[in-house]
Amino acid sequence: MTDAQTPLLAVVVPVKNEADNVLPLIGEIFAALDGRLPFEIVYVDDGSDDATPARLREARARYPMLRVVRHKKSCGQSQAVATGVKAAVAPLIATLDGDGQNDPADIPAMVERLLAEPEAARSLLLVAGHRQKRQDDGLRLISSRIANKIRAGLLQDDTPDSGCGLKVLSREAFLDMPRFNHMHRFLPALMIRRGGRVVSVRVNHRPRERGVSKYGVWNRLWVGIVDLFGVMWLQARASVPEIEPSGERP
Repeated sequence: MTDAQTPLLAVVVPVKNEADNVLPLIGEIFAALDGRLPFEIVYVDDGSDDATPARLREARARYPMLRVVRHKKSCGQSQAVATGVKAAVAPLIATLDGDGQNDPADIPAMVERLLAEPEAARSLLLVAGHRQKRQDDGLRLISSRIANKIRAGLLQDDTPDSGCGLKVLSREAFLDMPRFNHMHRFLPALMIRRGGRVVSVRVNHRPRERGVSKYGVWNRLWVGIVDLFGVMWLQARASVPEIEPSGERP
């Protein structure tokens, strides 16, 4: 990759057993970004045991900007996202769920919002998707609304939809955050913890057309409670230093 081709944005997509969604979603990402800005796509296969690896090999032959990293065994979505961010070359990151429910067409506007910030301030802003007209069943919708209210009340993360997988932030900011299982659900709170802020933008939400969800209401609920108190503990011990100008030339 030459300097002229160095990507500005990496779209990081964690997947596990999403064979039927790989090619359609990568095609949508390409269509949304091609000609707009230099980008790369980083897929992290979190130990799939279906045809996902084969579909990713097929996709690499079609899309030269696609990079693939594979976990030998499943480590969870948050670790998959972290692996993708670390593997990325681009300074900006867009995270995207691999099930096709997030719409890649929303990414350009979110990137533009981040780029509207002065360059020095971009590492202190997270642009979070706020899903409109959620295409989930009634039980999941109700549980999500309750969880969002509880989380927002306790963490004060200034985010109406922290669970949306579509987020844009700098690679520098992500790598500066503490990493733990399920951290991807708490990126807004972690950004605020490091002295940054969050802007939510409305995004499209689509029904799952292919594959089977890996998460249910109850397995999200119990780990969410544990993680919520863990993030509160991190917030209580946060310390953001204020750097005093030295007057020395760099």
